[in-house]
Amino acid sequence: MPWRKLLPPPISAAPRWMMPLCLSSVALLLLGLAVVPAWSPGSELGSRQRLQQHQAPGEQRSAAGSSMRAESRSARSRSIEARAETCCPGSPLQDRRKSLRWHIELQPWASSSHSLEEEAVRFLTYISSSQISCNKPNEEIDSLELSQEPWPVCLDSAFHLVQQIRRKQCRVYSVGLGSGDKRFEVEMAKAGCEVHYFDPSLSEAHVQKSEGYWHHRMAIDWRDPNPAAIAQKQRRTTKRLATIMNEFGHRKVDVLKADVESAEWKILENLILENVIEEIGQLIFAIHLHWPGFEIGGNDSDVVRFWYSLLKELELRNFKLFHSYKDINKPQIFLRKLAFNASSSYILSWINTQWR
Repeated sequence: MPWRKLLPPPISAAPRWMMPLCLSSVALLLLGLAVVPAWSPGSELGSRQRLQQHQAPGEQRSAAGSSMRAESRSARSRSIEARAETCCPGSPLQDRRKSLRWHIELQPWASSSHSLEEEAVRFLTYISSSQISCNKPNEEIDSLELSQEPWPVCLDSAFHLVQQIRRKQCRVYSVGLGSGDKRFEVEMAKAGCEVHYFDPSLSEAHVQKSEGYWHHRMAIDWRDPNPAAIAQKQRRTTKRLATIMNEFGHRKVDVLKADVESAEWKILENLILENVIEEIGQLIFAIHLHWPGFEIGGNDSDVVRFWYSLLKELELRNFKLFHSYKDINKPQIFLRKLAFNASSSYILSWINTQWR
């Protein structure tokens, strides 16, 4: 058989009517390459949404399924429960901390003898003396209970909380541990503030109690949780205030109220060292004096000196004490001693005079 017969038959030339179709396909391909934007950080979600707008319904469902699986994995890795999409407006913020310090500067001793009595007298005198006057509440604020003991806020028109309430732009964080009295939070919400109450004993992660009033199963701590605790999916969630504010997309808090049963000293220290204190307008803290508090070492004189130094740091950050409430219904104990005519619990209220 001649070798030419073994070759395949020659391919005939494409019909002329197919040429316009081929040229059209090439033109569409070039046009698609021209309109697809270059990738940049944060553009992935927008690109995905634009792509889905041009897909067929079946393709959209497939892409949506892949997207949901990817987002689910991302959400689990961040371990954020029902975050801003279900409770809180705003997007996560970048870490706003400035240069950090590892400890506060201790004030000089009250006396050369370093005696407990001298330290206690200085400290108790300090927390019992107002540093600034908060006059009669502004008449435009109807709810007078906001200025009542034991949790008063300063509604003096010389400061900015009144303006924030009038504009319906105030934000309140309240931290508790199983407290049943929510009158403060309810009144602040009635006044038009956005109120977030944090309590690790709550049964649900996020609950909206009324317009602008949220409950969160969370505790504010001076450190973020151990990753091992997150991996074990422990129910209790503790986070630094800076972490919570970043996740909720909140840059400022008008009022921070806290009764955290002797964790207040380390939390205050954390707020100062991380410069979060500058983003708070008013502080209303219960302090407990019957024992040193969590992770505070040294003898009794050292402890009281640390307490005093911590509150002096607040003063250096433009926080002035405008109200002090001595709880006479609590045991009259000072560092496990019946001494100095002191209560074991005080509620102190400060205002940031430079807060805007």
